[in-house]
Order: sequence, then structure tokens, then C-alpha cells
Amino acid sequence: MDKQSRIDSATAAAADTEEEQSAARIPTWKIFVELTKPGILFSNTITVFGGYWVALGSSGESFRLSLLLYAVLGALLVMASGCVLNNYWDRDLDQKMTRTRKRALPTGIISPNIVLGYGIFLGAAGLVVLYFGTNPLTALLGAVGLIVYVFIYTMWLKRTSTLSTTIGAISGSMPPVIGYCAITGVMDMGAWILFGILFFWQPPHFWALGIRRKEEYRAAGFPLLPVVHGNELTKMHMLRFLVMLVPVSLLLYAYGYVGEIYLVAAIVLGLAWTFIGLAGFKTNEDDNWAKKMFVFSINYLPILFIVMIIDTIHA
Repeated sequence: MDKQSRIDSATAAAADTEEEQSAARIPTWKIFVELTKPGILFSNTITVFGGYWVALGSSGESFRLSLLLYAVLGALLVMASGCVLNNYWDRDLDQKMTRTRKRALPTGIISPNIVLGYGIFLGAAGLVVLYFGTNPLTALLGAVGLIVYVFIYTMWLKRTSTLSTTIGAISGSMPPVIGYCAITGVMDMGAWILFGILFFWQPPHFWALGIRRKEEYRAAGFPLLPVVHGNELTKMHMLRFLVMLVPVSLLLYAYGYVGEIYLVAAIVLGLAWTFIGLAGFKTNEDDNWAKKMFVFSINYLPILFIVMIIDTIHA
């Protein structure tokens, strides 16, 4: 083979390789699904339904499948929007973390502008569904949750303050409240109790992950509580939220929304998680302890809400 032939072969091979890489980087529908963080959406769907069911029981209203579907769909679209826009804004920092560097944006599989447009479209669609499919209050709740998550949490506090997790919990508390208010149309005691359960659940859940991934968050520049103040102070803050979570979760029984089965489940789950939290002060294996805390938190929420649904008292 002469020199020119070798050059032509090398050029053709390079072109084929570039074409294969380009084809491999074309975003598929799975990429668009992954951007919405479906695991988060699935777990929150249970809480939307739980809120709807509790309100249905206390209000005496008849079950309307269309209303439930609008509430769930609208909430899912708004939550998906927040997750997509979170991916968009954090794409530079995601490149620095092992847990996130293989996401679509850090790897360049999809254009940031496409992701931005996708996130805005999902949010607008979700708010429209909530407003016209349920009532203006749920749309307002969805908008507040989205604004807090995207602008206050993601764009501001996540990069500047240890308060990010606590303030961000406001947005994460909206799904069951949206489900509840789809029936009632008002923020009564039941709505605030559901808000409180999700609000006090989130920081211990996320800080457990933060302790396990502390060095990754440090490298990425996130001023997470374990990064800035260390594990011991973080454990103390986690315990404070758990101590508040237990009585708040029992208020559903105290106000007559649920029965004794829920009462027992809430006590057992809450105390079990609190005791695991206390064990963190007696261990030198923070990573193993944080893993136990994180796994328990993942299971706590769906179990509590499933029991809540089963034991709702209907007027």
C-alpha cells in the first residue's frame, strides 16, 4: 500500500469513527426520561396519591378518577421540570462527581439548550394541568415548589449555603399537599401535617447521602452541611429533624384522619429511625451508619404512606 493509500485509509477510518461517535451521542427517549430522575418521581407519586386519599376520606367527597389523574399528572410534570432544570444548572458541577459525571449533560450526549427548553415545557405543562384539571391552589403550590427548587435551592443556596437542604425541603414537601388540596381546595390542618411529614423527612434523608459522598461534594464545591461542619454536627441536626418528625407524623391520627394501624406504624417507623440516628454517635464507621440511615429513609416514606392510605378514615 502506497503512502497516499495509507492516508486515505486513515482518513476514512477517522471519519467512520467520528460518525459512530456522533450516532452514539444522539439522545434517545431514555435520555429524556433519565433527565427527569424517574426514581424520585415514582416515590413522590405515592405521596401525591396519599394526600389525595386522606383528603377524600375527611371531606366526604366521592372518588373522581379524573381529578386524581390530573393531580398526579400535573404534580409529576412539575417535579420532572424541577429535576430537568436541576440537571441543566448543575451540569458543570456534575462533571466533578463520580455519582453524576455519566449523566447526559456532563457527557455531552444532549445539548444544554434542549434540556433547558425541555424543563421549561414540562413545568408549564404541569402548571396548566393543575390549574385547569384540579384548582388554582394546586397550581400555586406547584409553582411555589418549582420556584423554590430551581431558583432558591439549585441556582442559589446549593452553591452558597448549608441552608440549601433545609430550604430545599419546602419544594420536596409539595407533592402530598397538591394531592390533598386537589380535593379540598384549601390549606387546612391536614395539608400542613402532610407538608410537615415531608419537610422533616428530607434533611436526614439527604444528609445521610451527604455523609457517604462527602468528599465528592467537597470536590465539586457544594457547601453541604457535612462538608462545612463535619459529620458530628450533621448527626445532631439529623436527630433534631427526626425528633420532630415523629410527633408531626402522629398528628394525622390526633386529628382523626387515620386509624390505629397508622398510629402504630408511624410510632414504630419513627422510633426505629431515631434509634438508628442515635447509634451514629457511638460508631466510628460513619459510612456504614450513613448507608443504614439512607436505606431506612428510602423505605420509611413509601411504607408510611401506604399504611396511611390503607388506614384512612372515611367520613
